[in-house]
Amino acid sequence: MKMIRAIIRPNKEETVLSTLDKAGFSSLTKLHVFGRGKQKGIQVGPILYDELPKLMLVLVVEDKDAAKVVGIIENSARTGNIGDGKIFISSVLEAYTIRTGEQKL
Repeated sequence: MKMIRAIIRPNKEETVLSTLDKAGFSSLTKLHVFGRGKQKGIQVGPILYDELPKLMLVLVVEDKDAAKVVGIIENSARTGNIGDGKIFISSVLEAYTIRTGEQKL
């Protein structure tokens, strides 16, 4: 299994979530976060906004579905401007359902 963490613009939330849902990937965790990338925020006149609001989506999918999910997120979150976000993928060794104790490998 793969864990996909995508950090996207908040205004792309509806588009990304509906596209994932239509493709059958509706199980996810959504967190409102703040952060900055290489540009270290944005300068608007004399004011520096060094941390910008972002949305982080966390999904765990089967290995075979990881590339499809990444493609969906990239295509539906992209504006072509700096600050579109990042996607991180890591392996999941084990997962447990709390209610039943079931282990998923």
